[in-house]
Amino acid sequence: MTMSETTQQQSPQTAPAPAPADELLVSLTDAAAAKVSELRAREGKDSAALRLFVKSGGCSGFSYGLAFDERIADDDRIEHHGSVPIVIDAFSAQYVNGAEIDYVDSLMGSGFAINNPNAVSSCACGSSFNTDGSPARAGGCAH
Repeated sequence: MTMSETTQQQSPQTAPAPAPADELLVSLTDAAAAKVSELRAREGKDSAALRLFVKSGGCSGFSYGLAFDERIADDDRIEHHGSVPIVIDAFSAQYVNGAEIDYVDSLMGSGFAINNPNAVSSCACGSSFNTDGSPARAGGCAH
C-alpha cells in the first residue's frame, strides 16, 4: 500500500458528521497516527484525511488502499482518531469493520498494515484478502 494511491470521489463540498466514538469502524495505533501526521506534514497535506479503501484485485480478491484525500463524498464515513481523520467509503465500510491500521517499522521493512478480523484469508504480501474463504487466484499481489 502506498500513500500516493488516489481514488475518485464525488462532491468535495460537505463532510458527513463524524461517527460517535463508540461506533468507530476502525482503530488506529499510535505508531500509525504518528506516521500519518509525519507524512501529512511532509507532503503539505495538513487538511487532508486519511482515506482507507478496499478495491477488487490482488491474488485473494480484494486489496487495501490508503491515500490522503481532501474530497469527501456524501456517502463517506468520517471518523476522528485524535488529530487523524479517517474517511471510509460505503463499499469499503462493509469489509473493514473492526480493522486496525498499524505502522510497522522492522528489519524486514516498514509500512502500513491493516489487521482485519473480517479477512478469512490473505496472501503473503499482506495487502490482499478475502472474506468468503474462496481460494486465492494465481498471480501477483496488487499493491
